[in-house]
Amino acid sequence: MSEILFPSLPTDFSQTQMLNKLWELQISNNFISDKDIDNLSQQYKISKVEVEGVVSFYHFFHRKPTGKFTIYLNNSIVSEMKGFQRVKEAFERETKTSFGSVDRSGNFGLFLTPCIGLSDQEPAALINFYPFTHLNSIKVKEIIHALLNGSDPAQLCDSPTSNIYTPAENKTVFFKEFPDGEALKNAEKMGQSGVIDTLKKSELTGRGGANFPTHLKWNLARSQKVNPKYVICNADEGEPGTFKDRVLISTNSKALIEGILICGYTIGATEGIIYLRGEYRWLEPKLNKAIDDFRKDGLLGKDCGNIKGFDFDIRIQIGAGSYVCGEETALLESLEGKRGEPRTKWFFPVERGFMQHPTVINNVETFCAVAHILEMGAEEYCKLGIPGSPGTKLISVSGDCKLPGIYEIEWGMTVAELLELCEAQDPFYIQVSGPSGECISMKEKFRRISMLDLLGNKDIRCGGSFMIFNSQRDLGKVLLNFTSFFKNESCGICTPCRAGNFIIERKLEKLINGLANKNDPDELKSWGTIIKNTSRCGLGKTATNSLIFAMDKFRDYFNNKLDKDFNGLNFKFDMEAAVEDYEKFNAP
Repeated sequence: MSEILFPSLPTDFSQTQMLNKLWELQISNNFISDKDIDNLSQQYKISKVEVEGVVSFYHFFHRKPTGKFTIYLNNSIVSEMKGFQRVKEAFERETKTSFGSVDRSGNFGLFLTPCIGLSDQEPAALINFYPFTHLNSIKVKEIIHALLNGSDPAQLCDSPTSNIYTPAENKTVFFKEFPDGEALKNAEKMGQSGVIDTLKKSELTGRGGANFPTHLKWNLARSQKVNPKYVICNADEGEPGTFKDRVLISTNSKALIEGILICGYTIGATEGIIYLRGEYRWLEPKLNKAIDDFRKDGLLGKDCGNIKGFDFDIRIQIGAGSYVCGEETALLESLEGKRGEPRTKWFFPVERGFMQHPTVINNVETFCAVAHILEMGAEEYCKLGIPGSPGTKLISVSGDCKLPGIYEIEWGMTVAELLELCEAQDPFYIQVSGPSGECISMKEKFRRISMLDLLGNKDIRCGGSFMIFNSQRDLGKVLLNFTSFFKNESCGICTPCRAGNFIIERKLEKLINGLANKNDPDELKSWGTIIKNTSRCGLGKTATNSLIFAMDKFRDYFNNKLDKDFNGLNFKFDMEAAVEDYEKFNAP
């Protein structure tokens, strides 16, 4: 068994350990106290204000007790469609408290949170960060009763199913048998330049949405003369509707580890870090087991895979609930124990990344793809897909369909074919690549899913998810859910994103309630364009994509919502909202 090596890992007194310390305090005490803030300030030799700033940035760190059982209920749009409101009421009824508070006994703390990576099994929640899926009122009652009677969430929780659908004729890349160490052996035979050439032939691009050629990124990092170098896996998939990382970690974690390992060999790095989103804490043991197995087999540590002089190891860093940390420079700030605010991009991470050293950042699917390409060969990989867009792609499918789950498709499949595979039910509006992506109507169902842009018929570049909405769903409420998500997830560092999403949320509410005049749609689109053009990072620049696309593709919806006789005095009275509390507490 190879020894654990972290030659460049800072000591416990480095601020890079801040998130780990905060997690220890949050889990052991259910909150972070004033005394804790003082102690951390002294330990890391930074001001109390700076420590407070880090704590307040992340959703899962609290300054007040969160209860013996901390419950986070997902409030994403797919959850809303599947019965979120009834489940929310059931939790409040059974725990005798409301969301955003802790019951008098201190047993239960109820909190709402955006997507937790279980969109194919909604409604879903995390209790002490263990997953509970397919919730309904009866199941909630049973769970709370069991917890009050001494059950442990770790034993009570569900084991989320993977729901994988692969291409016919055994064309799967990601879900076939993977022999440990084989890809690394092939990498050694090729040499560092050979790995770069293989990735170039495969035309692999980043699968996190940016689509930057993988071989270029790795070669840029390899050419840097500064040491040490780092490899970081971005496992912080926070885009609502996306859950492919969850499935890959559950079923293919060793391919992920080997992909990171191959990157370390290729660029000359000594340390890999997996930044795992806080919502996936329950997957940490599975990742740790895969890492331990690699160490036992001599594939991590000193002379990895018997490659003389190649010393490399991997550690896991748990995030703490922040969508913006999916942006690579915000992720770097978080790894360094700071607020996850995007950096001003004077340098690319391959030049100055983690601790200002050369760093490659790719997501889970990209590293898994690398391992499989090196194992099967670029020529075999390129037989799949279509010319100019070879290979396969993983897509998280959820919403109004009979078969939600992970679909591995060959590039070139049409939207219509994917909808048929998942048995979509009366599809009307489809959100591609999450709220920050593109929405499409059924008029576009014959568009292909690929990396190509074709004249007159632009193909769809899908980052990783399809959310399907039928004709009975209110488009405005879908967009309002997306806007609320971006408003809450904005890091707040730049005004267009911080204030703009708030303004759009209010204008959408006005539209949905039938109070908008003929100028409001133009103002909505104008604000969307301002946010898109002037925000600092990808969150702001893509936050209004769905709105702008929807206003172009579903004009009738917006026109029909206008108050044609608007005179400034019309108000809509919501009878359901007015009697909601009465009905809730006086139900037979």
